[in-house]
Amino acid sequence: MLTVLGEAVVDLAPSGGGDLLAAHPGGSPLNVAVGLARLGRPTAMLARFSRTAFGRRLRAHADANGVDLSHAAADDRPATLAVVSLGADGAAGYDFYLDGTADWQWRRAELALPPGTEVLHTGSLAVLLPPGADLIADLLARTYARRGVLVSLDPNVRPTMLTDPDAARNRLLDLTRHAHLVKASDEDLAWLFPGTRVEEAAAALGRRGVELVVVTRGAAGAYARTHAGRHVTCPAEPVTVADTVGAGDAFTAGLLDALIEIGAAAPGTVGELDEDRLAAALRHASRIAAITCARPGADPPRRADLALSTPPR
Repeated sequence: MLTVLGEAVVDLAPSGGGDLLAAHPGGSPLNVAVGLARLGRPTAMLARFSRTAFGRRLRAHADANGVDLSHAAADDRPATLAVVSLGADGAAGYDFYLDGTADWQWRRAELALPPGTEVLHTGSLAVLLPPGADLIADLLARTYARRGVLVSLDPNVRPTMLTDPDAARNRLLDLTRHAHLVKASDEDLAWLFPGTRVEEAAAALGRRGVELVVVTRGAAGAYARTHAGRHVTCPAEPVTVADTVGAGDAFTAGLLDALIEIGAAAPGTVGELDEDRLAAALRHASRIAAITCARPGADPPRRADLALSTPPR
């Protein structure tokens, strides 16, 4: 059982040309949960779904994709909105509307891991925004201390949403002390460790106790480093990009899927991967991200789709 903790967001994305926007389910944690479920992994989500029309649509999307919502909460506050803008290269930008929305209003009783959880993944805005962020940090610390569950963290930094960047940076760095696996983009690491090369930033996270650091670098591929100092790179799979919405989340789902498949999704094991198995995990994750980039919106592949696409060499 994997449990994903965090927000479910409505993406208002360009549609049909002109100024038209279409509403799509999104939010990094929801995208990861759906990506894992589509790959056939039993996945629960700890989220706070709005009871409004948008919230019901988000919940229905997760449920239709096989995500276990029996431990999700419901709230009368509105759903969080993100207005998506696409660059000429398909790269996505986001403007968020999140004040007073349901996603951040956690109560301690709502943050109990579903029975059987072996992997807990979280990150993005949920780990930073009050009032719930402190409760999430406490859950991560307690889960990490028990050593029975792999804690996975994706910072997924949105700098324009942060009123106090220094405090947010310190919070994220503190959270990495309670994560066995950190998956981040090169932009995340540049923000966390200004002026530091990707390799040096990954090594710095290793010194903070992170067992495995995986970095996505867009068209430049992916990089990974274990706490033992093993490191590998993986080129990006060539693809005609529709857009990059949800690409990093699809990579995260693919990475966790690969680690489970090779029996490495556990504390003390994830950091002991050799170069061959680590490279294979990166290739699998990169392939899933590439398939997602070739589709409009956050639309990660199902297990059956992998057999229909051409694997990277």
